[in-house]
Amino acid sequence: MRETDLIRVYGIVQGVGFRPFTDRLAHRFSLRGSVANKGSYVEIHLQGESAARREFLSALEQEAPPRSAILRVDVTTVQEPEYETFRIIESEKEDGAIFVSPDIATCPLCKQELFDPANRRYLHPFINCTACGPRLTILESMPYDRERTTMKEFPMCPECESEYTSPESRRYDAQPVCCNDCGPEVYLIGRQERGAEAIRIAKQAILDGKVLAIKGIGGFHLCCNAFDKEAVLRLRSLKHRPVKPFALMMKDLDAVRKHCHLPENLTSLLDGHQKPIILLEKKAQSSLPEELAPGNPKLGIMLPYTPLHMLLFHDDGLSMPEAFVMTSGNVSGAPICRSDEDALAEISSFCDLMLSHNRKILLRADDSVMDTFRDEPYMIRRSRGYAPLPKMLSGNRKGQVLGIGGELKNTFCLGHDSLFYLSPYLGDMEDLRTVKALQESITRMESLLEIEPELVACDFHPRYHTTEVAETLGKPLLKIQHHYAHILSCMAENDVQEPVIGVSFDGTGYGSDGTIWGGEILYSSFDGFERVGKIMPFLQAGGDASAKEGWRIAVSMIQSLFPENAAEIVEKLELCSEQERKVISVMTAMRLNTVISTSCGRLFDAVSAILGICKKSTFEGEAAMKLQFAAEQAGLKNVMPSPEPVMHDDVLTMRTDLLVKRLIELRLSGESPEALAGSFHEQLALMIFEFCRIQRDRLNCNICALSGGVFQNTLLLGSVVNKLEQDGFRVLRHHLVPPNDGGIALGQAAAAMKMLNNKEIRICV
Repeated sequence: MRETDLIRVYGIVQGVGFRPFTDRLAHRFSLRGSVANKGSYVEIHLQGESAARREFLSALEQEAPPRSAILRVDVTTVQEPEYETFRIIESEKEDGAIFVSPDIATCPLCKQELFDPANRRYLHPFINCTACGPRLTILESMPYDRERTTMKEFPMCPECESEYTSPESRRYDAQPVCCNDCGPEVYLIGRQERGAEAIRIAKQAILDGKVLAIKGIGGFHLCCNAFDKEAVLRLRSLKHRPVKPFALMMKDLDAVRKHCHLPENLTSLLDGHQKPIILLEKKAQSSLPEELAPGNPKLGIMLPYTPLHMLLFHDDGLSMPEAFVMTSGNVSGAPICRSDEDALAEISSFCDLMLSHNRKILLRADDSVMDTFRDEPYMIRRSRGYAPLPKMLSGNRKGQVLGIGGELKNTFCLGHDSLFYLSPYLGDMEDLRTVKALQESITRMESLLEIEPELVACDFHPRYHTTEVAETLGKPLLKIQHHYAHILSCMAENDVQEPVIGVSFDGTGYGSDGTIWGGEILYSSFDGFERVGKIMPFLQAGGDASAKEGWRIAVSMIQSLFPENAAEIVEKLELCSEQERKVISVMTAMRLNTVISTSCGRLFDAVSAILGICKKSTFEGEAAMKLQFAAEQAGLKNVMPSPEPVMHDDVLTMRTDLLVKRLIELRLSGESPEALAGSFHEQLALMIFEFCRIQRDRLNCNICALSGGVFQNTLLLGSVVNKLEQDGFRVLRHHLVPPNDGGIALGQAAAAMKMLNNKEIRICV
């Protein structure tokens, strides 16, 4: 028997070349033993000189593969029979936490080989290695081995198998390894062309102004020439998307710098292994048409992240444009299409050609989208490249839970002890196809991560589809108020356990008093919350229509603020017809299809309408976005002293009504909409700041957490954060978990885990 180091490595160590790396490292130090995937970790048995074993352990962490993420290394000494050499052995399943690698963008070495005529994978649309390629979207179960991925349908040719089994190869133990002779195949749906000919026809179609559907790693995109104004307008018409910005894929960094301002610190993120969509300021001299993002100073930019994308840009006699529209291939509100059957049924009417391939996608993964704040990533949609990387919370937690997420921008979250796995983005639950995708994705992720939730957390709203799904799972149910879940999400992302003053500003959520909330100050901990503040309630008339037509709320507010001359003001501001004003008046007076609301999102919509910036929204957040852009033109300034809050229904309340009244007066006096948009942002930030100061003194709490979709507005966020930090507050904000509803599942799951460990299952109100 020989002294042996038994090493267990936890983290993202599967699907990133960790076993081949370990094998090479062991041979470098003349060590013997084995390495294997165990499902929840990589296990290494190591024999040899003690000094060499110490050097091995040091190098293991310092030189780990670039796509890996080591969270913990456990080492114990045991006695085992002597090993003759070091080798990779068959993977085995073990219970415990599981770490699944997200899909990884094509690495530089594979890109170099892709365009090397002397390489046997020249122009191969599925080139990959241990450092890149599909992971999550092709994985059936753990441990991560080829026979448990959709690549099992493509037996390796002798040359690929030789690379797969050779420690000297970059593709040693790379599960998706393949080549032109043995890999998946590209084709045009409904046509005979395959392979290179199919790609060439697709490229010519782009040049001819056509719209294409293209299957990628996590689903389909809709694509056209970004410089072809007519093609862009046609895609807008086909997809019924009048003004919502399109994402662009640009050929390379030079193209990005030509058309956008690219801060140097974002270069590595844009061109890294995750390759998210990043919002960048468009250059004035760019030749890209305004129709890509009407009225928006920014463009959503990503770089090619699959070999197929790179081949579409490749000049093989066809001189391709340096930017494509590359927007999600789905019906608005539905999940991204992942199969030919999905694409034919749902988006075939949106395009002229459909370029697909026969590598199955098991789990959808739309593109991740991020803005920046203080030169750091600020996530808007967390999906490809990031999901399902877990968030690890400190403290001793035991159990398995599910946070089912929000009704809009849905993601769900599975929790296992201290690890919380947010799913890829799914979409809005208003569409029953997304509901079905949610059910399927939960089942697949539970199986993949080997999690069987003991407790399910969902929204407090009784009529949400997510609530209905949660109620069908046959598990104990924890219903959590929407805005409280937002604050818990921010606390969990920052791994903060102490109570916080939570500023939860978003669109709408069901309040525990039966009204609609959305502008809330919640004194929050993982044990519960107290509503300590709100914005001034207003009447929200028109049901679902009011979320899209800010003029309705504006008219309702004017009638409340100026009862004597409301009709005259509405006419001067050109908000609606007299007949429409009268209808709103009757609805609010009789409470017909009218609710009491503190929604800060709807407040933004109303102000945008009052200032003549946007009266109707064609997509969620349009009015608020345009209000922010107008404010950024003029800058921030004060228009009135910050009014003292008052008690309203026994809750301390911000006088946002007085702010709106002052804005109306100034607008009627001729003040510019842009200046007033800036004033609105600054005054709201001042109100939030003053309110937090009051609560700090009352609650003896110096931590503020900012969450909710309104804080996607980086202008407001910056003003609030600056004021709070200058006054000594510790400010929690989001980073890689979205502040919008795409992040609340983390808060739900964290609350459920807390309740589970307290042995207390109850409704949070």
